Amino acid sequence: MKHERKGLNRILFWLYEGHGDWPFRFRWAMLVFDFVTIAYFLWAPFEQRGQHHVWIDYAIGIVIALDLIARFYIARHKWNFVIRPLNIADLVVVVTMLAPLLVSNFAFLRVLRAVRAIRAFTFMKRIKVLTPFFQRHERVIDKVTNLVVFVFIMAALVYATQVGNNPSIHTYLDALYFTVTSLTTTGYGDVLMIGKWGRILSIVIMVLGLSLFLQLLKAIVEPNDKVEHECEECGLMLHDRDAVHCKHCGHVVHIPTRGLV
Repeated sequence: MKHERKGLNRILFWLYEGHGDWPFRFRWAMLVFDFVTIAYFLWAPFEQRGQHHVWIDYAIGIVIALDLIARFYIARHKWNFVIRPLNIADLVVVVTMLAPLLVSNFAFLRVLRAVRAIRAFTFMKRIKVLTPFFQRHERVIDKVTNLVVFVFIMAALVYATQVGNNPSIHTYLDALYFTVTSLTTTGYGDVLMIGKWGRILSIVIMVLGLSLFLQLLKAIVEPNDKVEHECEECGLMLHDRDAVHCKHCGHVVHIPTRGLV
């Protein structure tokens, strides 16, 4: 039996998943909020030093909590929603924002604040259906997403594991600086990781980060004349943007597009 949404459930589902001006504006508003909170996480210290930081944390935590509750309410499969890593990360973010005193001794939990970036960039990838620009540059946007999220998470890990122990790292900016210089193999040498786990983390940043950076350069240099659309007959994923038949099996394909103008 098909599930029919009514009342508040229908309105929320329309805002989060529907089409039209209001859903589009709502999702853009959430995207702006995500970027503002990400900027705040990068700027503000993890340890609260003033009352204004506490109130800002409460405000951000309440908005994220309401967003999480709304998405849980409209989810068809509640358990699948609960066990999704991004939603678990959102829940941890809410706890760290609304109960800073209870989790002040668990610095590793604060690292998950950087994961909030994933939802923002995931929405940007979804805009490709609405905006031809994102459709044309899908590969580049995807690689930028992976790289930026990786940098945020690694910088948060560097900060959480080194601050207080490493005389070279005092702020999140120091951690971000080390992450970027390591990822690009610049290696000025003015900031170094200490300890066995610090060296292991440095290796992870250099190996994985450089791989993501090279993938981004490859996506920029190589022309992108393909679009991802699975053929129902043979499963081929990549097709020409104007294809009407699958090159592998000849099956008719219906590629949704609004053109490249």
